[in-house]
Amino acid sequence: MSDAIPVHGTCDPRFTKVRQLFQNSFDSGAEIGAAVCFMLDGRCVVDLWGGYYDLAHEREWERETLVNVYSTTKGMAALCANQLIERGLLELEAPVARYWPEFAAAGKEKITLRWLLSHKAGLCAVRTPLPKNSLYDWDRMCTALAAQQPWWAPGEGHGYHAFTFGFLVGEVVRRVSGESLGTFFRKNIAQPLGADFHIGLTAENDSRTSDVYSVHIGNKPAPTKPGNPALATTAQFAEFARNMQDPSTMQYAALLNPPQDRNAVNTRAWRAAEIPAVNGHGTARALARIYGALARGGEIDGVRILEPRTIARATAEEASGPERLFCGAVPMRFGLGFVLSDETHRYSRLSPNPRAFGHAGGGGSLGMADPDARIGFGFTMNNLQASIVSAGATPTLLIDAFYEALATADAV
Repeated sequence: MSDAIPVHGTCDPRFTKVRQLFQNSFDSGAEIGAAVCFMLDGRCVVDLWGGYYDLAHEREWERETLVNVYSTTKGMAALCANQLIERGLLELEAPVARYWPEFAAAGKEKITLRWLLSHKAGLCAVRTPLPKNSLYDWDRMCTALAAQQPWWAPGEGHGYHAFTFGFLVGEVVRRVSGESLGTFFRKNIAQPLGADFHIGLTAENDSRTSDVYSVHIGNKPAPTKPGNPALATTAQFAEFARNMQDPSTMQYAALLNPPQDRNAVNTRAWRAAEIPAVNGHGTARALARIYGALARGGEIDGVRILEPRTIARATAEEASGPERLFCGAVPMRFGLGFVLSDETHRYSRLSPNPRAFGHAGGGGSLGMADPDARIGFGFTMNNLQASIVSAGATPTLLIDAFYEALATADAV
């Protein structure tokens, strides 16, 4: 009897190598449970899931298994804001304070929505120490951000707003639409598309939600990648590591204020809250469907979520080059909330095609749209690997194999 970890689902014969690599990711110990989905011009050609919910391998990952995807959530938050821009309810060059008057405090009266969406607002962190679990308190977080002085001159360079992005963008969405970002997303994106993705997860979904882990299985380390900030020895990362020990720094405040318990992500409180930068829960199929629509000019199966001109505007480069939170150690290109593919670094290259965009999540999840090839992609998993906002090792291998197979088929 084979002891191979089970993989289920469907896969077009052209992409057999994708299935093989997906299987290998479990057999090697890189993944515990995971799912991958590719949409090609609106048609699902790869829809696979496998592995387990748990370290004991007692419960198999299922077709409808949900999991937290960390910063992959930011792409969904960006989509909400860009819908409101398209409807004329938000203006890119308008000061954020037009929609959120309290935001004008501490020298922020000229910060525009464009800077907010492109990580150029200088608000990566709250300097004032916040009580534990404040991430679950929307009003507390937004009040603190409204009072916060920018860490650098807004508009002059960018720094990754790891946690604060969701509160900043979400509060603007709430002020304009009258609904929380999670509610707006559900009504205007998830439900129309039939996409199983949630920002604020109800308790009834807990039974199909996997915990997340950060482990090496069978003494086989999860694959790493050259240049990854979690392993780098560069001067930039050394500076970042030093700053993470100093509570007065932006780096410490951005990632450790407010404090959280080690396994907070697996609690009901985390799942129930709306933290639109980091606590979306979904399936790979949902990500592939949403990005599959964006890859086709904003429409799939008769449902339109954005117009082509809005997508083009949202994916034009707004920020690139050395960023401030990770002290220049992480390559990043941003549009209006979306990460843009970067040819200069393998794990920042989302696709062989330069117009690809999306967002990765800490640990290795990824959602991606390639408008040139009309591809939507989603990858979710429960074993956190060394990844921040670049694609993880497993999805990078799967994407490369998919495009290789596609090119071979097209050449025949």
